[in-house]
Amino acid sequence: MSSTPETIDRSDTTNMNQANISKTENSSFKLWTRQTLAILNLEIRKNFLSRRALLLYLIAGSPIVLLSLFAVFRMETDDAGSFNELSEAFAAIYGGLILRTLVFFGCGWVFMNLFRGEVIDRSLHYYFLAPVRREVLVVGKYLSGLIATVALFSLTTVASMLILYFSIYPAESGRFFVEGAGLVQMLSYAGVTVLACIGYGAAFLLVGLFFRNPIIPALFLYGWEWINFLLPPLLKKVSVIHYLHSLVPVPMSEGPLAVLAEPTPAWISVPSLILFTGIVLFLASRHIRRMEISYAGD
Repeated sequence: MSSTPETIDRSDTTNMNQANISKTENSSFKLWTRQTLAILNLEIRKNFLSRRALLLYLIAGSPIVLLSLFAVFRMETDDAGSFNELSEAFAAIYGGLILRTLVFFGCGWVFMNLFRGEVIDRSLHYYFLAPVRREVLVVGKYLSGLIATVALFSLTTVASMLILYFSIYPAESGRFFVEGAGLVQMLSYAGVTVLACIGYGAAFLLVGLFFRNPIIPALFLYGWEWINFLLPPLLKKVSVIHYLHSLVPVPMSEGPLAVLAEPTPAWISVPSLILFTGIVLFLASRHIRRMEISYAGD
């Protein structure tokens, strides 16, 4: 049975509509990509070159300075057997200083200021007046903060480990990083740092958007992360630090008062942090759609 002209016309019209929708979607995606890259370029310069970046450099550089001073003024030792203890020493430095404190506060400083800083500077309305979807603005700003924190704190992690090892036992350290497990450990620590910036960055982005005074919720979050070792196993998982500790190559002792819990496997920890970040970006995008500019009281 042959098709009637009306059937052919309807089929052609449907195909044309689908093609137009596909072209529109592709065009919109390309536009959003260009806008995201433009925002990213502008915000990266702010994160690296503005006055606020000075505190970030100070936070990220402090362990490198301290370990370099230690390398210069340390007491000489002939105890070659203590080389094996360096892995535990760095695990304590990384877990207690770099991860729990410096990365935490560094991410807090960068990500809370992505929007809160614009409100304080009375400049957020320029973005809102531009023909840019607010969801694109959230993604562009988040990525800019992520690039800044990942770049600086990954460098901090790697440099701190190399300074600690090579300042004490250069020959043994060379073999450890070239022939032993040193390189794998260093890359693992750097990977955990990247995940910490992803997770803490998302949390602080949300804090900066939803709270007029973000200091109190930031301190609450810091306290929650610090007492994680005292929490029961179920509550431990309602934190970022639990998943990060599950991924470090050398587990850090949390003391005799710690409540023991099984580490979460990497195949769960990594997707959990990514899923958490996705949910936060979705909530931030929904919130910023209804956000109105009010500089009163700021």
